[in-house]
Amino acid sequence: MPNENLPFLDRRSFMAAPLAAVAVMADAGQAVAATAGGTVFTGDVVNGKKVVSTLDIGDLARGQKHLLYFQGVESATGQPWLVSVIVAKGSKPGKRITLTSGVHGDEMSSIRVVQMVMDALDPSSMAGSVMAVLDISRPALETMQRRWPNQGRGIDLIDMNREWPGNENGLSAPSRHAGLLFNRLLKPNSDIALDFHTGTTGLECADFIIGDRSIPEVSTLTGLFPVRQVWDSPAYAGVLHEAFTAAGIPSICPEVGAARILDPQLIAPFVEGTMNVLKHYGVIGGAVGRTGVDAGTFIGNSALPVIATTGGFIEHLVKLNDKVQAGQTVIVQRNSFGETVAEYRSPADGEVGAIRSDASSEPGNVLMFILFNRAPAAGDQDYPE
Repeated sequence: MPNENLPFLDRRSFMAAPLAAVAVMADAGQAVAATAGGTVFTGDVVNGKKVVSTLDIGDLARGQKHLLYFQGVESATGQPWLVSVIVAKGSKPGKRITLTSGVHGDEMSSIRVVQMVMDALDPSSMAGSVMAVLDISRPALETMQRRWPNQGRGIDLIDMNREWPGNENGLSAPSRHAGLLFNRLLKPNSDIALDFHTGTTGLECADFIIGDRSIPEVSTLTGLFPVRQVWDSPAYAGVLHEAFTAAGIPSICPEVGAARILDPQLIAPFVEGTMNVLKHYGVIGGAVGRTGVDAGTFIGNSALPVIATTGGFIEHLVKLNDKVQAGQTVIVQRNSFGETVAEYRSPADGEVGAIRSDASSEPGNVLMFILFNRAPAAGDQDYPE
């Protein structure tokens, strides 16, 4: 399929590119100055919480929790989007662990995982710090939709998890927002990063982690979670956990079930896994709990989609995490008369990694992902979603 991440200049982008280059040159000095000098408080206080435009957690008092707002990009009315930040700073030096959520606006369970971890921390007995960034894509979260509604020529829906590490002088608000967060909040304060997500609206997963296990520390991180599936993949440029990793900050992407809901049953293993990470790095005390070994994690290096070839109502013949064989019929599709219009088969031996939750589909939609293992071949490309 075409790679949506390849660079492309349409007429509008072509006209704007020279202007953006001028802006980059004019503002470069300001950007460096803003990120080099420690925490910058804007002077604003919102709901009793101070607002920062740059954060250096080294400036914060030890042994305390700090609740702040980070000032992101401006909205169309000129008001900045504020992002909620919690820093639990230990009484002793140690690793800096960052937990992010809300990059997509329909992902609720991922936010709850981070909230529960932060609620459980006592900074007075910690080493290092844990920073939680809870609602990164604020405009998308306001309407519980996956993509940021960007005002260009009309409304464009932009997937913010294709924008990282962003560009403070970019050609869209989401790109600039990502650049501000990455340069002035995330990258300077992170030694390890966990970027929490869920399945998207209409396509859900179970307990699932994405990470490039060829990186030893990433392999360790994925193994600390008692989840059933891991996709061993470097992902692709534009996603947040890949931007962290490219910046030398080992990172993984935990996926916590379905969008738009809180799923306590699936939230629990991700809270446990995150606490395992903090214990492993000595941020908190205690023995590591259940891990991937205990959960019998299935690790696959590839994920291929089953894609609808026609429209109609779909019936799944297998469930999330079920083992399937190549050629096995996994989905039946019917029209309004109840007539079978298509049957879909698994493309490989593996496990069901994601499944369409909407009971109908147009042609071209992903109906299911199969997680499996294969030897890489030249030109292979997995479906990037």
